[in-house]
Amino acid sequence: MADLLPLFLNLTGRAVLLVGGGPVAAAKLTQLLAAGARVRVVAPEIREEILALPHVTIAQRPFEPADLDGVWLVVAAATPEVNRQVAVVAETLRVFVNAVDDPANASAFLSGVVRRDGLTLAISTSGEAPALTALLREGLDVLLPGDLGSWVEQARAERVVWRREGVPMEARKPRLLRALNALYEPTAEPAKSAEREALERSALSAVDQGPRVPWLSGPEDSWL
Repeated sequence: MADLLPLFLNLTGRAVLLVGGGPVAAAKLTQLLAAGARVRVVAPEIREEILALPHVTIAQRPFEPADLDGVWLVVAAATPEVNRQVAVVAETLRVFVNAVDDPANASAFLSGVVRRDGLTLAISTSGEAPALTALLREGLDVLLPGDLGSWVEQARAERVVWRREGVPMEARKPRLLRALNALYEPTAEPAKSAEREALERSALSAVDQGPRVPWLSGPEDSWL
């Protein structure tokens, strides 16, 4: 399989078909509703927790090709046979299909997602190792700083300044790194004794005094 193109979809108000009514479908439905999609669920058997949800259209019957009319995305969370049927019809209509735990019948892959303070991180193994995706998601969630919200707020403010002042693209990431480092610079300190200052200078000389957040050096253009 060729490398996948990471992409975030705006599904707000857009029709999405969910084929399946079991626990896996219920989990996917939660994600779709959180994204603001207008979801229609089709399956012969549907869990009560799905049936009880408001603002979800239900068709308690087997999948039919006409179910794909007018949808932007289809999530197939049924048996491999049904998923294959959905995939064949979706291909002819040029509709992307996410076939849960069935990469052979998928043209789109949902990812492990970390959402925090206006930031979204998505991890994918192209549908081949979902357990690893889950582990990486949990690990990244732990590694992210607790005050990430202040980073996002600072980055938004900096972008306004860059656009107003015409700061070139290549200068923006270094400026953002300096601005984030400044969040951790002390504003005022009590007077220190000569002995304490000498000890601190000695300790600082023994370590790298680079940026406080040196791992903010990701490639591509995600920081623009």
